[in-house]
Amino acid sequence: MERKKILIIDDEKGFTELIKEVLEETGRYEVKAENEARSGFSAAKKFRPDLVLLDVVFPEMDGTSVAVQIKSDEKTKDIPIIFVTGTITPEEAAPQGIGGQFFLSKPVKMKELMKSIDERI
Repeated sequence: MERKKILIIDDEKGFTELIKEVLEETGRYEVKAENEARSGFSAAKKFRPDLVLLDVVFPEMDGTSVAVQIKSDEKTKDIPIIFVTGTITPEEAAPQGIGGQFFLSKPVKMKELMKSIDERI
């Protein structure tokens, strides 16, 4: 079985390391972590992931700007994005998402994260 590629873009290095480790331990995913928003789009173009886990708040720019870059490029526009953020509550991160985008609230429950990934790839 071919492993699916997941790109995590989040400035919290501990968070990206933990999620990367958990996802790779399943044997189902190849995971790349990027800790700077400004490098997120180029990482997506280079890595060509099947899905992006994207934080919303970064020191230098916001995750929605990265998402716009990804969705505006012909090579990356069809990559599903799951926003992962501590700025909204679990109630706000309802299954329909916000503004048509899917959000998960930090701290992320691994079972919920895995289900969300499986539903999108």
